[in-house]
Amino acid sequence: MEQDNNSEDDSVGPAEDDTQPPFPLELSDSEAVEVLWQVRTQRRQAEPDLPDTVTRLSTPDGSIVYLVGTAHFSDSSKKDVATTIRAVQPDVVVVELCQYRVSMLKMDEKTLLKEAKDINLEKVQQAIKQNGVMSGLMQILLLKVSAHITEQLGMAPGGEFREAFKEAGKVPFCKFHLGDRPIPVTFKRAIAALSLWQKARLAWGLCFLSDPISKEDVEKCKQKDLLEQTMSEMIGEFPALHRTIVAERDIYLTHTLRQAARCVEAPPNAEKVPAVVVGVVGMGHVPGIERNWDKELNIHEIMSVAPPSRFSWVVRNVLKGAMWGLLGYACFRASKGVGRALLSLPTVQSLFENIRTPSV
Repeated sequence: MEQDNNSEDDSVGPAEDDTQPPFPLELSDSEAVEVLWQVRTQRRQAEPDLPDTVTRLSTPDGSIVYLVGTAHFSDSSKKDVATTIRAVQPDVVVVELCQYRVSMLKMDEKTLLKEAKDINLEKVQQAIKQNGVMSGLMQILLLKVSAHITEQLGMAPGGEFREAFKEAGKVPFCKFHLGDRPIPVTFKRAIAALSLWQKARLAWGLCFLSDPISKEDVEKCKQKDLLEQTMSEMIGEFPALHRTIVAERDIYLTHTLRQAARCVEAPPNAEKVPAVVVGVVGMGHVPGIERNWDKELNIHEIMSVAPPSRFSWVVRNVLKGAMWGLLGYACFRASKGVGRALLSLPTVQSLFENIRTPSV
């Protein structure tokens, strides 16, 4: 399944370029398309000098994917993304986001910082409604981790995705795809894969996360050897969690990148030509995407969500019962006060007197 934002914002035109050929004033639509296509072709570097965080992949039909591995709280990752998109002038940009997280593309840093730090009852209720009780509570705990990092660094997550969105808008005909698996599916599969004891241990660890994090620590996440060591530690403690949150999403991201790398139609005769794609993903997904690139993938298998367990059903109903009980008690307390007020009204007392007095 492919999510396509198809973001071609008319308000964001091609970047200014002194080498751009003069644009004739009177052109037909087809001629204008051809000129813009030529402009992009001229800007595209055949042998670009790209950052070390970029991995080059290719398809049998000659399409090229430049995979930018990033750290999600990193200024240098933003620069890597911008440099890559400007150099290769892609047909498609694919980012590690789904439709449930697309709002971060248009929020400014100040708003995102506030949102990340402000975890209130409304957010908890929304997460539970969207993902179910266990998955929703786990999402809130992960948001707490994100808020902890945000507070430590004073930097909102996802800056590299916003940079990719902005730069893609400057490239003629560039499409913008959301390449990640929907987050409710990921959370539900992750929770279903853990035992009750593992869920408790994970929740405890997330609740009491307080280790200081520096910008230097974040930049180290872009080093593959350090990242692979961290992943190995994670596999040892929660192998099922690693499978659902990392390995399965590696497969999904590989699928969407390969879909994006299909040949494109070049003007004026709609000739099929190899595509150029830029993928922007967390560095932790790069090794998995490389391993899966030439494999046969089963997407339907990693999109299925098992029905809630009996334990989840019990917890959900206990929580619902508690909420209804509190609401009922509040109404009861309020109704006693309202009842006393009503009974004290002269009109009501007169009515009761009339009811008690037998008719002659």
